[in-house]
Amino acid sequence: MMERNLRILLAEGVSGEAAASLRVLFPEDQDRLDLTVVSTISTLMPTIHVVNPEVILLDLALARPEPLDVVRRVHRSAPDVPLIVFADAADKDYAAQSLKEGALDYLLKGFMDPQTLDRVLRVALEHNTLGGLADLLRDPQTGLYIREGFLTLGAHAMEAANRKHSTLILLCVRIENLESLRAQFGSSAAEGGLRAVAGLLKGNFRRTDYVARIGESQFAALAVDAVEPSGPVLRQRLEKRIAALNGDVVPRGPLELRMSMGFWSPKDAKVFSEFLDSVEAGLRTAPVFSEKEPALRKSAPQR
Repeated sequence: MMERNLRILLAEGVSGEAAASLRVLFPEDQDRLDLTVVSTISTLMPTIHVVNPEVILLDLALARPEPLDVVRRVHRSAPDVPLIVFADAADKDYAAQSLKEGALDYLLKGFMDPQTLDRVLRVALEHNTLGGLADLLRDPQTGLYIREGFLTLGAHAMEAANRKHSTLILLCVRIENLESLRAQFGSSAAEGGLRAVAGLLKGNFRRTDYVARIGESQFAALAVDAVEPSGPVLRQRLEKRIAALNGDVVPRGPLELRMSMGFWSPKDAKVFSEFLDSVEAGLRTAPVFSEKEPALRKSAPQR
């Protein structure tokens, strides 16, 4: 059983199953549960900012006819608050898809006993704490996580993927000509290139994914709950955006980037640090992407 006061915002229909399990988990006489219950989505949205919850529980039965749209709206309204959805068995597909729209986890009605709910809440609170710690480890130039924060969040994402039997895609990117840009165009041009790549990666990945600057000229992005065929799509989309960026009139030359990608599933034995090392190693032989066309030119010698 949890051993702390906890602010939970619960949006639930008439069944009351989640509320009942929470009150078993947190007996009222011990005053360890600050529970706010709403019964409509229109009430939920403004209540988020009034209550400032640590966890949000959402009944997808209240979110019809567009449950995934509601999940996106709730996540956008409180992106740093763990969101757990629950649903009838008939809506299991919506519940699973909600993980791609910002939900941290989902439960099915009929299986929300206090023990299961306790486990899910512990994971949510751990995620919240890790996120808060990782926020202290951000790069001041780009606002992205630095390597230490990325390793912390990546290890947690791998543990979650292992529990849920989901998969991860990791992309590493390095600016090959950062020093020459600095020498030719000045420090501001080099810093602009770093911010441009940071912006490209943030725009190319979901808000529930993790993006980091893990070295002077190197970046990494982790896509959670991803499927292997989506990897080439992610890379192609990023290449098009790099080509568009290099086609703009800017006070510097084109960015030259190497990219390496890896796929992880629960059958792999690697821990996250090993996974990152293996994808980073792929940068040594990766071709260089540059100029204004989405094509790969011959690899330049390794610096």
